[in-house]
Parts: sequence; structure tokens; C-alpha cells
Amino acid sequence: MKQDCPLCQTPAPLFFTDTQRYCKCPTCDAVFVVREDLPKEDAEKERYELHDDDTANAGYRKFVSPITSNILKDFTQNDKGLDFGAGRSAIISTVLREHAYDIADYDPYFHNHPELLDRKYDYISSCEVIEHFYNPKKEFELLCEMLREGGKLYLMTDVYDESIDFASWYYKNDPTHVFLYTKKTFEYIKEFYGFRELTIEKRLIIITK
Repeated sequence: MKQDCPLCQTPAPLFFTDTQRYCKCPTCDAVFVVREDLPKEDAEKERYELHDDDTANAGYRKFVSPITSNILKDFTQNDKGLDFGAGRSAIISTVLREHAYDIADYDPYFHNHPELLDRKYDYISSCEVIEHFYNPKKEFELLCEMLREGGKLYLMTDVYDESIDFASWYYKNDPTHVFLYTKKTFEYIKEFYGFRELTIEKRLIIITK
């Protein structure tokens, strides 16, 4: 079987079968769950509500610190930010607001304020979100459109490479992780959407417009 890649639309062959079926794109190198195996919306929200999102938890704050520390270094309190896919706790915004940063929260389940998607931002954060994209082409078009020239997109996700045994890879075992990225996938995104710079530091991806 083949299915069109939801990022670049290239027909992609079957790559792996477990409780879900995955295809791997020959163009952008992404690995994605086939449409028929995508979780239903209510099951997806139920999974998100299981997350332990205590904003006072030091471990949780450390987990998001690659994003928050870079925003604090790269931008000021005068710049406008958006946490895209903020989750129930909006931990990134919580940390940044403690430093008097101006950042809004958007999440389709927990902070559903679609008017925020029509505005422009100096920086956008998205932590453990992009692997949940059913339509990454549309989502990255939106992220690019919302970002001002010179702005930065801060992403966190696990990046797949061929040294990882996909069958035993913990990250794919979450059924809501439906679109998985490699370094080549981010290089495709940089070129296709006309971003100027790409930095990958383990799980942190910074893309500059």
C-alpha cells in the first residue's frame, strides 16, 4: 500500500505495522500513521487529559526549559509570543509570564481562542505538539504565516533517525504521535516554507523566518 504524505503529498510506502500502520515518505523522510488508523478526537483529548501538567513541578519546568531559556535569551518583554498547543497548564507561558513576557496561549482543546491565529508574533513555541499534527502541511503554513520576519519558531519533539529501532521506539507507542520527524523532514520544512535558518539540538528545533 501507499498513502500520500500529509506534509509534502508524495506517495509513501508502508514502513511498519503494529497497533497502527506507518508509512515513510521518500521525499521529506517523515514517518506517519495512515489515515485509517488515526485516533478519534475524543480518544485524543482523553489521552491529553492524562498528562501531569503541574506548573509548580520542577521536573516539568526543566523539561520545557530548552524552549523557555532560549526565548528569554533571544527576545524581550516587548516582543509578542504565542504558545501553540499550550496544553491544559500552559507551562511555557506560565514560566515566561513570571518574567513579565507577553505571550498568549492557544490550544484547540484547552485554550480554544481562534482569533489568536489571525495575529502576528515575534516568536512561537510548540512543545510536544507537532508530532500530533494530522495535517502538518496546513499547520506549518499557519505557523509560518503567524510569524513575523526575523521571528523564531521553537519546537520540541523526539527526532527519529535510522540508528533507532523503530519497533521498540517508545515515542511511537503513544497512539496520538501520528507524524514523526527526521532531520531531513525539518530541512524540507525550512526550504519549502522559505525559512532562513534551522538549528537542531537534540529534541529542540529552532527555525528562523
